[in-house]
This record gives sequence, structure tokens and C-alpha cells, in this order.
Amino acid sequence: MSFLNKIGDYAKDAVQSAKYIGQGLSVTFDHMRRRPITVQYPYEKLIPSERFRGRIHFEFDKCIACEVCVRVCPINLPVVDWEFNKEIKKKELKHYSIDFGVCIFCANCVEYCPTNCLSVTEEYELATYDRHELNYDSVAMGRLPYKVTDDPMVTPIREFAYLPAGQISGHDLDPQIKRAGQRPEDILETLKNNTSESN
Repeated sequence: MSFLNKIGDYAKDAVQSAKYIGQGLSVTFDHMRRRPITVQYPYEKLIPSERFRGRIHFEFDKCIACEVCVRVCPINLPVVDWEFNKEIKKKELKHYSIDFGVCIFCANCVEYCPTNCLSVTEEYELATYDRHELNYDSVAMGRLPYKVTDDPMVTPIREFAYLPAGQISGHDLDPQIKRAGQRPEDILETLKNNTSESN
């Protein structure tokens, strides 16, 4: 009797294993019917989304050394070095830096900056061999990055959310074709037109 129980348990395990293998292969076969979405980096790059939070850009002349960015940063990351000028009774910024090896790219500093001297860029390629090179000073942060769409050596590819309705691949797509849905500025324009018509 125990021999038959062992055979029954073995058969149940075999059926269950076959079921799991079938589930895994169904995912594989489903992907075999789809077109590849490989991006041939660095010759092709995805265009970052509108609200992408990349490297922070800093404008030295606008900064008033208020240190709001340091207070709102979850990890107190920006280093603001200033000196009080007694003649004009104002702070004078001497040095500003952010270590992007530690930064979590939350962009709180950008949101709360009263003079808009900080802004978010599309730059995400910050890889280096030495982590100390990620400590950007005000000169390095003042550099504006190349946009993917402006780089003549790169083929820009739209992300899935920015493709026209019915398209699933950004390859071989005419850049003039409008995406599915409206851009935020188009929505604002439509709302302004609707309110002006109702008045």
C-alpha cells in the first residue's frame, strides 16, 4: 500500500512540475510573437520623459546662499560654502557642490529653490571609474548637457508612453507623428480656450 502511495505522490509532483514548466514556457512563447525592443546603446538612446529627474544644473549667479536646498534634502547633501560680506550686508557664495554618487535624485532642492538657480536636466550618464569624480562643483554643475535629440551621433527613440496610438516600437518612426494623448502644454491651451469660450 505504501508503494502505491509513493507512486501517487510522484505522479502528482510530476503533473505539478509540468504545469509550472508550461506556465513558464507560455510567457516565453508570448514574447516570441512580439517584436524586439532592443535599444542599440550608445548609437540609439531613449528620449527621457518630460518629468525625468537627471543631473542637477546650477547657476552660480542666481544663488543667494540661503541653504534651503540643504534643509529640504533628505540626506543634507548640497555643500554651500559662503561668506558674509559686511559692506553690503549679504552672503556671498564661495563654493557649491553636490555628490551625485550619494544623491537620490528626488529634486526637492529644485522644487524649493527660491531663485530657481537649480534645475533638472536630462543627463543620466554619470558613470565613472572613480566615485570621487561624481562630486560635482559649481563649474561642473553649470555645464548644460547635450540633449539626445540634438546629438548628431545618436538616433533618438521615443519611449513607449510617447508613441502614437497603436505603435509598440519607436524604431523606424517618423519624428513628426504626434504621440497618443496630449502634451501638458496642449492640455493647458485647451483649458484656456474652454474657459475663454465659457466667459
